[in-house]
Amino acid sequence: MALLPPPLLVAVMMMMMMVAEPPPGHGFSLPLQRPAECGRSRSCECQPGFRMVSNNGGSSVVCEKCPENMSGVTQDGWNCIKCPKGLTSEGKCKCLINEVLVERSVDGVLLNEALCIRCNGSEPSFSASDVLGNRCVRCEQTFINVSKSCDCSSPNILTGGLCFSATENLPPKAIATVRFGQILHSNLTACQALGNMCVMNMNSLSSSSTDACGLFQYIYANTARLGIVHSIAYWRHNLPWLYYGDQPGLASQVLETNHFPTVFSFKGKNKDIKLQFIAASYDAAGNFLQWQSLEGGILQLCPDTQTKLNAAYVFGTTYEQSCKISVSKILLDFPNPIFYDLFLEYNGDNGQQYLWAVPVLNLDLQYREMYVNQGSNMNNWLLTRRFFLVDALSGKENDMGKLPRVIRVASKISISVRLVSHTQRGNIYPPLITIAYTDVLVQNPDTQSVMVSFSVNYEMNQSEAQIQTDITLGVLGGLAVLWSLLKTAGWKRRTGSSVIDLQALQFLQLLVSQLTIDIFFIDWERPKGKVLKAVEGKGAVKSAAAPVSIWRTYFVANEWNEIQTVRKINPVFQVVGFSNLALMDSSSSLTRSSDSYMAPWSRILRFGVSAALWLAIAFLQIIFFAVFYERFVEDKLNQFVDLCCVSNISVFILSHSCFGYYIHGRSVHGHADTNMEEMNMNLKREAENLCSQRGLLPNTDVQTFQISISRKMRLQYDRIHETLTRRRGPARFLDSSANTFEQSTRAYNAMNKFLSSFIDHVHKEMDYIVKDKLLLERILGMEFMEPIEKSIFYNDEGHSFDDVLYYGNETTLLIFDILFFSIVDLASQNFVLAAILTYLQQEHIKLSYLSL
Repeated sequence: MALLPPPLLVAVMMMMMMVAEPPPGHGFSLPLQRPAECGRSRSCECQPGFRMVSNNGGSSVVCEKCPENMSGVTQDGWNCIKCPKGLTSEGKCKCLINEVLVERSVDGVLLNEALCIRCNGSEPSFSASDVLGNRCVRCEQTFINVSKSCDCSSPNILTGGLCFSATENLPPKAIATVRFGQILHSNLTACQALGNMCVMNMNSLSSSSTDACGLFQYIYANTARLGIVHSIAYWRHNLPWLYYGDQPGLASQVLETNHFPTVFSFKGKNKDIKLQFIAASYDAAGNFLQWQSLEGGILQLCPDTQTKLNAAYVFGTTYEQSCKISVSKILLDFPNPIFYDLFLEYNGDNGQQYLWAVPVLNLDLQYREMYVNQGSNMNNWLLTRRFFLVDALSGKENDMGKLPRVIRVASKISISVRLVSHTQRGNIYPPLITIAYTDVLVQNPDTQSVMVSFSVNYEMNQSEAQIQTDITLGVLGGLAVLWSLLKTAGWKRRTGSSVIDLQALQFLQLLVSQLTIDIFFIDWERPKGKVLKAVEGKGAVKSAAAPVSIWRTYFVANEWNEIQTVRKINPVFQVVGFSNLALMDSSSSLTRSSDSYMAPWSRILRFGVSAALWLAIAFLQIIFFAVFYERFVEDKLNQFVDLCCVSNISVFILSHSCFGYYIHGRSVHGHADTNMEEMNMNLKREAENLCSQRGLLPNTDVQTFQISISRKMRLQYDRIHETLTRRRGPARFLDSSANTFEQSTRAYNAMNKFLSSFIDHVHKEMDYIVKDKLLLERILGMEFMEPIEKSIFYNDEGHSFDDVLYYGNETTLLIFDILFFSIVDLASQNFVLAAILTYLQQEHIKLSYLSL
């Protein structure tokens, strides 16, 4: 968001209004002719060379052409006059610089010829024409100081209406602002205003532009003679304190060198002690407003009771608050920005009160076009001091009375209190306030909203404990891998698996695993109301829950069936004719004419070329599929996850006895079995972030998980699943009072109820936890933690459930295709036949798989 200096904002806006103003209504080509065209909301004006005869407002204007010897028009537009020094584009008299236009005598009599009287710029008058050229006034003081006159000729520098000596070091670009001269002369309010301009520009520093922050840094560097305030090296006299140094790298020194000189405790008289934050506030023009405590919700945009708001500053209280605020309320509560310098109050040993400056980490600050504060490396941070909550000023265009085009809101404010390590005294390091801003394009304030949050958290450096833990896990993990390798080698030696075609076995294992996995589609939809249902054989009617449509489940199951054989590689492109590259000649041409010599084939080269090109083409297809096709055309796996959420269907997959995958498709709207209008409204609310996120955990978007279930969970699953498979057993074990379909229906409902309650943490004895996988676990593709008491859901943002699909086994499929192609080609010496058979076997396996 482009920011303008607040003190100049009105003037700049007025200039923009003048520039953006539509041209005046057309004048007249004949004397005493009324204007033909006028703006709807403007008064008509006469064209250059015409004077007004009458003007009753609006389009009721009568004009008359001036005679040739008096072609000029007076400034008020009512008379014609002779202009000795030419005309302006508006047909009025003009004068040279430092000359005043005179059209009437002292007694008001109109002159036949206008006069241009030059202002006396020498001592003692020191006069020059004003901005409008109407009268002579005393010229600006910098002209008198530099040249002892009202002339700022070379080698002196004229910029922004001020005159500077050529011996002064000016910024690399001229700063056209009247505040510049005031700042150089240490006007405190102007300096504060300049600091506020820089803060509204996110305190960003760039070596290539001279904006408010660049000007502030220039003044800071050239006012060292003014001294510092309170022995703080970064706080220049008469200047606001904006930065901790002029470049990144001092954050660790500021945050970790000195302890805060107060000991906190949870016992005795220090129990429930509060962090006494106090802020100095300023308006946009740089005027000091007041000192105020943060209690009462000064920084908390979300409304709440005073007690809850003030609880944020009780020491040791981890505080979190978030809400959505309408843009209309923000504009009403914050018409003008308020700037804060935050301090933490404490008592010295002598009982006197002191203030400790609280540094600010602005995540949107840019230093040389880089967001240096967004990383975790403290050595790259550039800390600042001043901040604001809402800026609805710099986004205004043309008219200060209208709504801003853009507002900037402090959407995330976090105060971090770090405890000092290796101490039991309750010492802390200086607190750090972290702020992230959000720019909102104002379109409809009544319907727009902004998510804001405020938090206070306490941290402690546990790197030493983390290092010790990592070392332990590394050693134990390495030992576990070595032990596994030894056990595997012993198993291979005992089974004699070295004589088996491992690749074919791996491919067959893939097919078998896909055919034997357990998949259950959990329907979260709940009945809407009740219906009357006749009781079969009794002629009675009873009330029952309205049935839930099964078509959503059928539709999701059908889509799952379709994506099972989706691949990143299209076999059609894999068998393009490249057999000529395997000829034993130097030609690399893919086509040969019938007249050219055909060299014999090389079996080794034939295998090498076919395998290499197959891999190369596959690699290119995978890149195209991942970079372009999935992003801009179709991503079937993510679409399937979206479909599950829209359909209110979750997918529970068990690829092994106690391991599988879970796709959380529970609708954030509560139900999905609805009409088109409500469905469209739900999607619109979701697109505008007006509802909760889709993730399994609150405030998360993670919908796919790897699951490792406990033995209790598996046994209960098998008990319910047994009723589905029991009908295949002897007839005596079947329920004679119910048919097979009814048994399956009851088993389905029982499984649906069990799995949905399991996801909802209903069964405490079969509960689960959600966590991230360790890096080593991801690399090895295994889980170190065994789910003994609770099942484990591992966060998975890469939809690893594709491991049970063709999609996630592309390497295995590709190697199998290469080996099949190569064997057929080596046996037949025919690339075309090998290509055709490879394609056919792919399609045959695909069709056979889908038919099962």
